[in-house]
Amino acid sequence: MAVLLDGKAASAAVRARLKEEVAELKEKGIVPGLAVIIVGDDPASRIYVNNKKKACAEVGIYSEEFALPADTTQEELLALVASLNGRSDINGILCQLPLPASLEEKPVIEAISPLKDVDAFHAANVGHIMIGDFSFVPCTPAGVMELLHVAGIDPAGKDCVVIGRSNIVGKPMAMLLLHENGTVTICHSKTKDLQAVCARADILVAAVGRAKFVTADMVKPGAVVVDVGMNRDENGKLCGDVDFGPVAEKASYITPVPGGVGPMTISMLLQNTVKAACLQNALLFDKR
Repeated sequence: MAVLLDGKAASAAVRARLKEEVAELKEKGIVPGLAVIIVGDDPASRIYVNNKKKACAEVGIYSEEFALPADTTQEELLALVASLNGRSDINGILCQLPLPASLEEKPVIEAISPLKDVDAFHAANVGHIMIGDFSFVPCTPAGVMELLHVAGIDPAGKDCVVIGRSNIVGKPMAMLLLHENGTVTICHSKTKDLQAVCARADILVAAVGRAKFVTADMVKPGAVVVDVGMNRDENGKLCGDVDFGPVAEKASYITPVPGGVGPMTISMLLQNTVKAACLQNALLFDKR
């Protein structure tokens, strides 16, 4: 039976460290600040935003919410981002996605200063990830890497397969594994013989958004299986992209859903915010 990669425990350790970092910054007169923008009344987005605010309070980060009505115009949203770019007390800016259908996401992402882009979605930060001199990493892939590090799992020399090629998870996930010397394959809907490709992976990351998509016949005995998915099964129960029970019988390590990658994502957002505060104040970020 696979060892669980415990996201709750790893997340708690990250937050404990960040709480110390924030306390040290406050002694220097610096209070890390995060602005969270939410447009409209999407229930899932509201839950995510509330969780982010709660997490900020836990480690001592100042957070300010900007809740805008669904009929907010593109110009109004961009004007808000511009004003936040100019505020010295705001180190990170996060615009909760998805936006209402009337708004375009790309201009908003590109309007956020790369120095305050704690989601790491701006093209400049994406480019830095590509060449390996990045300051910020998208929060979910960063959380996956933290889980691997905590467990002492080194991607170097290993066959790493990522299912999914989204800009938010799949592509940056592949780059992070590559930067740590993994041999990386990105799979997607056009991949031929997906089962065979996955079955050779030493590290398999599922980020496809389909409940129980990864079955036991797709997993190499002893593989590390990381489930980024968050879905509902036929009974409405929360589940991931991996058919957990049968796969856990074959894998060496596996992330549960919930309690695996999920808790790490917000903790990595906090880490990016603290790092942004350090960089903007010409301080080294001490990731102990």
